[in-house]
Amino acid sequence: MAQCAGETGAGWVEAMSEISAGGLDERFLFRKMDSDAGALIVTRPADSAPPVQSRGPPTRWVRFVPQASNPGAMLARAAVSVRVAATLEVERGVLFLLVPVFLALGAFLYFGLPFEPGVLPFALCLSAAAGATVTLPRGRVLQLAALAILLMLCGMLLAKGETWRMGTKMLGGEISTRITGRVVAVDPLSNGRARLTIDLMATERPKLRYAPDRIRATARAVPAGTKAGSTIEGLVRLRPPSGPVRPDSYDFSFESYFDGIGASGYFMSGPELVDQAGQSTSDRIGAAIENIRADIAVRVTRRIGGAEGEIAAALMVGVRAGIPAEVSEALRRTGLYHIISISGLHMALVAGLVIGALRAGFALFPGLASRRPVRKLAAAAGLAAIAAYLAISGGEVAAQRSFLMLAVMLVAAMVDRAALTMRNLAISAIVVLAIAPHEATGPSFQMSFAATAALVGAYALWTERRAAAAGFAHPRQDLVLWAVKRLGAVTAGLLLTSLVAGLATAAFGAYHFQRIAPLSLVANLAAMPIVSIVVVPSAIMASIAMPFGLDGPFLDAMGWGISAMIGVARWFSDRSPIDAVGLISGRSVVLLTIALIIATVATTRLRLAALPFALAGLVTLGPVRAPDVLVSEDGRLVGYRTGEGLLAVNRQRPNVFTAENWKRTLKAEGLHKPQIAAGADTAPKSLEGDVPAAKNRRDATSLFGGDAPALHMATSGLPPDTMVTNAALEPEDASSGAFSCDEVTCVAWLPSGVAIIHTTDAEEARIACSFAGVIVLDNATVPLRCANPAVAVVTKRDLARHGSAAVYLPANAGDAVNVGFAIGSIERPWHRHRVFSREARGFPAYQRKQSAAPASAANQ
Repeated sequence: MAQCAGETGAGWVEAMSEISAGGLDERFLFRKMDSDAGALIVTRPADSAPPVQSRGPPTRWVRFVPQASNPGAMLARAAVSVRVAATLEVERGVLFLLVPVFLALGAFLYFGLPFEPGVLPFALCLSAAAGATVTLPRGRVLQLAALAILLMLCGMLLAKGETWRMGTKMLGGEISTRITGRVVAVDPLSNGRARLTIDLMATERPKLRYAPDRIRATARAVPAGTKAGSTIEGLVRLRPPSGPVRPDSYDFSFESYFDGIGASGYFMSGPELVDQAGQSTSDRIGAAIENIRADIAVRVTRRIGGAEGEIAAALMVGVRAGIPAEVSEALRRTGLYHIISISGLHMALVAGLVIGALRAGFALFPGLASRRPVRKLAAAAGLAAIAAYLAISGGEVAAQRSFLMLAVMLVAAMVDRAALTMRNLAISAIVVLAIAPHEATGPSFQMSFAATAALVGAYALWTERRAAAAGFAHPRQDLVLWAVKRLGAVTAGLLLTSLVAGLATAAFGAYHFQRIAPLSLVANLAAMPIVSIVVVPSAIMASIAMPFGLDGPFLDAMGWGISAMIGVARWFSDRSPIDAVGLISGRSVVLLTIALIIATVATTRLRLAALPFALAGLVTLGPVRAPDVLVSEDGRLVGYRTGEGLLAVNRQRPNVFTAENWKRTLKAEGLHKPQIAAGADTAPKSLEGDVPAAKNRRDATSLFGGDAPALHMATSGLPPDTMVTNAALEPEDASSGAFSCDEVTCVAWLPSGVAIIHTTDAEEARIACSFAGVIVLDNATVPLRCANPAVAVVTKRDLARHGSAAVYLPANAGDAVNVGFAIGSIERPWHRHRVFSREARGFPAYQRKQSAAPASAANQ
């Protein structure tokens, strides 16, 4: 039986929280104890006297009283406390909450493998893990470890199944062909063009033997009447889905594979409408829904106009392509971009408004409300409302995930279960991972579930504290004081919601996007009341009134609210002190994720176990060494950080998305465009994309100015008559930090004094082996290698096979140069298409033959 302590004191340690069912679990009374460690005693919650063994009412707490203060006794006492708390966690069903964690970990492991695993190894490993789970003693640590391994293997199996199920055909290389296809969606862009998603039906001139099933292509204009379900044809220039813009960044080909998009490009002529082809029933339904979305978007944008209209269309039907870039950037810098992405916020507001309105309406009829389960009827109506919202918004992945999460909670409410619980969140995560396990690797899934888990955990903790204080009597308050306190509570709730969600997602945002929004807390506090009180209710009322033509006033109110929100975003964006944070350690993100899981899943004092992981994550969160040189996967763009903190590039018009990503990665404050080298006769044609075959070299002495110290050191190993590139920097340009380019080659000097050479000419690249530190050969036909291992060489063939590159120069003399590529293995299905490009096979890019001009025209 439990032993009785003779006296009480400060040495009391609470070892267990409230026992389930309000009574004492008898197993703790017969646990074998070390007499030197202490004794288990049972007490009543409100006892102030020394606790004694009692035969009275059921006791609710278990305390452990030490009988010795030596280190061994303290460790034994801690071990007992942890064991008791862990037992209670298991009884409360915490193990179920870890199921989606291990499923997601398994998906991570699968997608991170450098090869495509077969089915037989999966079957063997699953059988072994299942056998160990069944045969090992129940409830022991080894069985739990086997179960965790089994769940990870199930996650890998789900990911393998999704990869096999998708089987997206992906184009191998760039090609121009004439297509005939059925329009799936038409998205107007902010620059006046349109982006079409097309299911290919036929290709010709040339006919593609391995044509993708679905493509995306932009067009300057589309014929009147073009809509989802229309059949079009035209000449398009197609290219394969691109890889990451730098190593360890977002992989577009991975996402395209699981979106079913096998190629992207633009119309060179057309598109033109042709006779409608037959459609299946599912295609007709999908086209009808897409056309309703497009009609609503057009109606909304015409009524509201400007950026406000585009954001309103994004909120109502998920059409975001037309939002101006500067507005999107302001929203991102202030942490408000989540507002225009249909996600949990919008689903929750829609469901809340519908349920609240119905509950208020039912309250007007007391007889009906007393005889019918109006709470369940309102929850069912809310579920139907968010289902309709999901369908009309385009059904994007973020919206699907939010719908599933809310659907589980509403169904729980309909069957008399608690709605806002971690168990329901876990069920939602399991469903998402079963449908689309690849989402576990993306920032949307990670940030969404991290924020939701943190909010649910914080709500549960607040509920516990509120329940503990429920027994205290509160004095009556007048109406004004009550209103002031209520307003303060709402404000504090918004503040804490933004703070909790922001802290939970900050590490993921910094890792994936290399940016943070330091003013997001106050920006959300200022903008969210406008969105919650004006924008979303107006959108719902406009949707209800639109079929009757009465949506105008509601759209006007919605436009006013969005205008105020944009004003808030611009004001805070102009005053945001920082944005880019550079690269951060993936190890720190893992540690912070473990801390978040422990803090949100645990229900006892085991929550404190999150502190060491959180501290370790914060300590290792420091900046990671950035690459010295970055190279795009097409071999045309090279960039590095200058001594003035600018991103120097070798093209006058670099790809905007790539340049912005590189700026955040290198923490560069601006762009440094190239200069035309002194003595160059013409503008650098290669800067605009044309690669001339002509060579333009001159004597090294005349080019380098004879006795220029820096360049003399760079060329001291060359013979006197060596011919070098016309693009080499003049001595007075060496400190500018910019590339200097001619028709064929670009040269720049890193702050450390290392030369970077970008050229399309193999002979000039070979000469540069004698003095350059980094050579980028934009030519796939020559397998260049330098004799000096300290020279980093990147060829276009390397880039075609393995994607963009990051060059890390040696920090110390004698160290080897390190060149990392974005794609380590091309065996995975979403990268396998890369081996079929002409550049990957060592051939020059395809050039369409030009027809000869008529003789009469040539003589004119």
